[in-house]
Amino acid sequence: MKRRIQYLLLLVSFVILLLSILGSVTIGPVSLSLSQILGGGTGSQIFFDIRLPRAIAAALAGAGLAGAGTAMQALFRNDLADPYILGTSSGGAVGASLMMALGLMMFIPLAAFIGSISAVFLVYLLSARNGRINTSVLLLTGIAVSTFFSAVVSVFMVFAGSNMHQIMFWLMGGLWNASWADIPLLILTLIPITLLLLFSRDLNIITCGESEIQTLGINPNRTKLLLLGASAGLCGIVVSVTGSIGFVGLVSPHLTRLLTGPDHAVLIPGSLCCGAFLLLIADTISRTWLGELPVGVVTAFFGAPFFLFLIRSREEL
Repeated sequence: MKRRIQYLLLLVSFVILLLSILGSVTIGPVSLSLSQILGGGTGSQIFFDIRLPRAIAAALAGAGLAGAGTAMQALFRNDLADPYILGTSSGGAVGASLMMALGLMMFIPLAAFIGSISAVFLVYLLSARNGRINTSVLLLTGIAVSTFFSAVVSVFMVFAGSNMHQIMFWLMGGLWNASWADIPLLILTLIPITLLLLFSRDLNIITCGESEIQTLGINPNRTKLLLLGASAGLCGIVVSVTGSIGFVGLVSPHLTRLLTGPDHAVLIPGSLCCGAFLLLIADTISRTWLGELPVGVVTAFFGAPFFLFLIRSREEL
């Protein structure tokens, strides 16, 4: 009975997400009616060429960040972990800012993706010992690598000249340049998301502790490495398109866990819907009422107080 209720909640969440996408593409500085959308004029161009791809990109990016955040919180057994904990954001920033400093704008997504994946690979090389993964060492190494890469980005900003403002806007995170060309890349997030769903039982076991992993016959290092790779791939793809957007991957699993419980078989798809919804709403607010304020700023306004609430809640336990 409980599982039926959980699946019903997932269905309702998916329907709400679809309705939110439909609502998002009709809301903006210029309101669009059905006749304007189907009329083939300016209204149709705004709808199909600007708002629709942006709404789809926001939903896919939010889902990717939420999926990565859910996996990271399980792998580190820490509900304060977020998708960027292993340096994916700062690594992507290094790649993107280098291309901006050189004026090679067309290579920004590729460089950001390579930078994100390289950062995680570097963290793994520095923290793994004899093929074994210690999550505490991994976490501390990720913080150190992120700090170093942030310093590198600062150096690129100094030498970027007139392109400095582009680096700053990219670091804030946004979807103002989202187009249909970005959708195929973001659709690739479905591959690591599918992998996380297939390993939902393993994530349940990992959250129980190392002793349970050994007794249930799971290879902990191989499983962790595979899931870390999937999470890093998710972050790398999203960061390459949107820049660094914080708090979506941190908040979404918590909100979903309140409704579905800790079972990752339902927690992961629920978090995907929640993350997609949150980023879609944040982007709609940004472009409609805040004059295209970077959506990363909007998510930080709402996410930071929630993060403080989580810290206070942990202190009271």
